[in-house]
Amino acid sequence: MTFRIVNPDVLGRPSGWNHGMLAPAGGRLLFVAGQTAPQRTGLVEQWAGALERVLEVVRAAGGGPEHIGRMTVYITDRQAYLASLEPLGDVHRRLMGRHYPATALVEVRALLDPNAAVEIEATAVLP
Repeated sequence: MTFRIVNPDVLGRPSGWNHGMLAPAGGRLLFVAGQTAPQRTGLVEQWAGALERVLEVVRAAGGGPEHIGRMTVYITDRQAYLASLEPLGDVHRRLMGRHYPATALVEVRALLDPNAAVEIEATAVLP
């Protein structure tokens, strides 16, 4: 199953994500609940743990990173995120390869678990 990447020129070239991902007809939708990794320390390690948990759900349903069409990432510290772009990119490529879903990043005041700095939810389309 391959998504068709949709990046209209008028919106500019995205980096590390895509504006739209068009799934082929006949795919099955998998909605992955928000995942955290509060037992890990620091934004980068928590991001890796949350994304690993998302991928565990996708794999359990028979998919892989390439089947994720969209992600929403909630962070509690925008400055920490901006200061960590390079290692976060490394985490993404290690876990997702060069697959970049349509992604929204939202700074929130807090997450339900007071030790969580990041939460990631996703939608995947499986064959």
